[in-house]
Amino acid sequence: MAKITTFRVGHCTHPSCMVLKGAGLQSRCFPSRAYLIETRKGPYLWDTGYAERFRDATSVGVFRMYAWVTPVHFAQQESLLGQLQHIGVRAADIDTLVLSHFHADHVAGMRDFPQARLLGSAIGWNAVRQLRGIAAVQQAFVPDLMPADVEARMHFIEGMPEIDLPSELAPFTRGWDITGDREIIVVSLPGHVRGHIGAFVQTDTGWTLLAADAAWVADNYVQLRGPSELTFLIQHDRRAYYDTLRKLNALHRSGNAAIRITHDDVNDYIQVAA
Repeated sequence: MAKITTFRVGHCTHPSCMVLKGAGLQSRCFPSRAYLIETRKGPYLWDTGYAERFRDATSVGVFRMYAWVTPVHFAQQESLLGQLQHIGVRAADIDTLVLSHFHADHVAGMRDFPQARLLGSAIGWNAVRQLRGIAAVQQAFVPDLMPADVEARMHFIEGMPEIDLPSELAPFTRGWDITGDREIIVVSLPGHVRGHIGAFVQTDTGWTLLAADAAWVADNYVQLRGPSELTFLIQHDRRAYYDTLRKLNALHRSGNAAIRITHDDVNDYIQVAA
């Protein structure tokens, strides 16, 4: 069974009401997380969180708008590379870096893993790969964060074996077996962006769903209480978003899988190097 280690890799701040209707104007911290998944086939990494490179990439041109709209806080001790090294894992040890989507707060550390196979959604990658300037900013995509050889290293979940999920994971029914032994099964979680994905991970304590940005806070799916309508100016598909939220709600109520979302500040699993 796989083991998941969670890392907090920087955070941003937003008014609470933007991510949860009726939550008020007070500023709220939204950690960005990455996950090390140790499997029988080797270590996988799920997203990277922020990195120092994000500051450089958003300090010039139109990308300064990104940093202005989304104030980011990143301390050196939160470096994902440093945190991994603290538990004895080197960048070269990572076999595969799986990307839930291509927003900068999920991919800013991609260049720190030059030997890893990159795995994401073809739909998601094709939606952003040629974006530049203001069009890229509108999709929270920062081209300078991409490795120079990204096209050569990128593989897609759509080419992986598609399987039926165990019945206890309903209403989720189909996914892509990316490890070949059902330890990590990637599923589509549409709505936030094109090609947004999550992953069911089979651990010693049962199934865990890494749900990325399918919800920003747990109350979104627990209460079926969505974010501000203004967010759908940048989120991809409101109807699909709420369809996914209802699936997360049903999974939550079943108790058959733990759900971890990237930015919730309530259940803040932190692994920070001393």
